[in-house]
Amino acid sequence: MPLTAEKARRKLYEFVVQAWAVLEPDVPFVDGIHVRAICEHLQAVTQGRIRNLIINVPPGHAKSLLTAVFWPAWTWIDHPESRWLFSSYREPLATRDSVRCRRLIASAWYQERWAERFRLAEDQNQKHRFENDRTGYRVVVPMSSGTGERGDYVVVDDPHSVDQAESDAERCAAVEWWNGSMSTRLNNFASGHKVVVQQRLHEADLTGDLLARGGYELLCLPAEFEPEQRCSTSIGWTDPRVDAGQLLWPEKVISAHLEDLKTTLGSYRYAGQFQQRPSPAGGGMLKKHWWRYWQPRGVNLPPVPVKMPDGTVEQRKAVDLPSRFDLQLQSWDMAFKDTGKSDFVVGQVQVACGADRYILDQVRDRMDLPATVLAVRRLSARWPEALLKLVEDKANGPAVIQSLRHEIAGLVEVNPQGGKVSRAAGASPQLESGNWYLPHPTLAPWVEEFLGECSAFPAGAHDDQVDAWSQGAKRLLEVKSRPPAVPERPSYVYRSDGIDRSWMI
Repeated sequence: MPLTAEKARRKLYEFVVQAWAVLEPDVPFVDGIHVRAICEHLQAVTQGRIRNLIINVPPGHAKSLLTAVFWPAWTWIDHPESRWLFSSYREPLATRDSVRCRRLIASAWYQERWAERFRLAEDQNQKHRFENDRTGYRVVVPMSSGTGERGDYVVVDDPHSVDQAESDAERCAAVEWWNGSMSTRLNNFASGHKVVVQQRLHEADLTGDLLARGGYELLCLPAEFEPEQRCSTSIGWTDPRVDAGQLLWPEKVISAHLEDLKTTLGSYRYAGQFQQRPSPAGGGMLKKHWWRYWQPRGVNLPPVPVKMPDGTVEQRKAVDLPSRFDLQLQSWDMAFKDTGKSDFVVGQVQVACGADRYILDQVRDRMDLPATVLAVRRLSARWPEALLKLVEDKANGPAVIQSLRHEIAGLVEVNPQGGKVSRAAGASPQLESGNWYLPHPTLAPWVEEFLGECSAFPAGAHDDQVDAWSQGAKRLLEVKSRPPAVPERPSYVYRSDGIDRSWMI
């Protein structure tokens, strides 16, 4: 056997280097810290030096190729009897990797070196399942259903969808599936191995749950090095980077790419997906200092003091409110009943002007159904150009729509997808980029309470204001261009709550 083949048999990393061109003939192999680290730890699993392993690595770093394609093909060289179960939140991704693994094993390169060790079974050679003549097999197991199969290696590559991880129901379903179904599918509980590979998406994702339970080795590979979070493992590996911010794969993923992603994803999602460090739930998503402020045109209000993360205080000048908007809407979050402990009813008037978004007005109180109907009437009278009125399809929402359908136009039931945390996370990048404006606090006494609820979300006692905001923000994200200007409506005074609104457009 050639020396290069023997090196590939002995070390998974050497196998990857040599086999790369078989699967990626037009893509040059690019080495990286993470490639060597992942290979070293997967090899330790095969050798029994690591029992169960979690790998946290950013997207786009070849984790699926290394874990689901190269690793089982390499292990079969010396252990063709080994049996593998692979899953992913998207079955087509798991199937793709199964096909690539089979293609690698059937390749001339692989067969010239190790054909005498085993042969692929001709009667069981499918995309989802293939076997060899030494009783080994590789099976794709859908996450949507259970399985009667058992394996020596049970692996999940991406247990959560990025879009669904903020949903408590979706996230918990994946965690329960792993703990209640897949973890029981080992052939031998004393010697079998479980491996989870993912980018972090939430503090309570599968990685978070398993680390709390214990029993797993963690290989954590952030895109940018954080010295205080340096990862070391039981096999003697330590992240070799020294300087803060040092990149994981600088030959391929450069700083400019990551800076663009920070803007696109927002700091909350970037911290999880690329730094493997989900922000703390209480205040990590909607920070106070991200909000800007507006004032009526021609009014010179004093700057708003804003405390920054480094402890300094910025005097933030309010901007003049535009004279026209691309879209105006109301967004309502409604409660079931009026009690001292019930949720609040919140209605907001939100508008879009170019890339910027403004909250113009808000009502918030504990209200029963009649009081809620009255609040919708009053807010609609105050803001007649906010023709679209979003009402979440829960609590008193359907009853309010039924009561007012023939009286007030534009009432639209909204059935949000993904949960309240997901909606807020989707709106947070635009907030972080400085495109959301609140009334100057001297104009609207509710602003301080609103900011407090946002900074505590989702760990705070109430989230009704955040729900109303994120519901409207999602619809305003769809605004692409500005229509022709519409006539400004006349000024007036509305004093029922003691606030002078004569400046309102």
